[in-house]
Amino acid sequence: MLVVEDDPTVSDVVRRYLERAGLVVEVIADGAAALARGLVDPPDLVVLDLMLPGMSGLEVCQRLRAAAPVPIIMLTALGEEADRVVGLEFGADDYVTKPFSPRELTLRVQSVLRRAAGRPGQPPGPVPGPLVDGDLTVDTGARLARLAGRDLALTVREFDLLAFLLAHPRQAFGRVDLLEKVWGWSFGDQSTVTVHVRRLREKIEPAPGAPRRIVTVWGVGYRYDPVGQPAGGPA
Repeated sequence: MLVVEDDPTVSDVVRRYLERAGLVVEVIADGAAALARGLVDPPDLVVLDLMLPGMSGLEVCQRLRAAAPVPIIMLTALGEEADRVVGLEFGADDYVTKPFSPRELTLRVQSVLRRAAGRPGQPPGPVPGPLVDGDLTVDTGARLARLAGRDLALTVREFDLLAFLLAHPRQAFGRVDLLEKVWGWSFGDQSTVTVHVRRLREKIEPAPGAPRRIVTVWGVGYRYDPVGQPAGGPA
């Protein structure tokens, strides 16, 4: 575990709670130093503050995710909604707003680690072997997704969301439903789902602005339409 936080009080509390959960934790207070450390030896997960000396957390997030599929949980101030959305678009898997409960952060960390290892804590239901839709294959056991013969670079949450929707074709789910079933949250910012859907469309749709697979169901949320099937909802 790599904790990137320049406030020594916050980093100490986070470190102690994560170590109590049995995790090995390294703390770095500088953005550039954290990026260098993460690129040389990628950790299993990064807890990343947005406001850092030397290099912003958003830049660290973007450059880490471009180099390796490292799960990232952002720490953001309460009023930084725009930064949270940008962070998710840059590839962060989750975020926690300050002031936060160290116990909640620990639970979020454990949830992301389980999913990254293919061991979700609250699976939405039995998912059969590889899921196939035309030229798209999602292997939930190996946690690999391929489109037209090439591997897709998906974050932990993007993979989980795609696998869930693909396993429940033609079923409409609201954003609140997806937060609960994919993220395991009983509450949270629904824009998290919106951003992840947009990122998935950019990776699996030939025309993300006119999606065929992940379609919008107005007034409800989203639905997965297998290719070759009538698309019953507007994009």
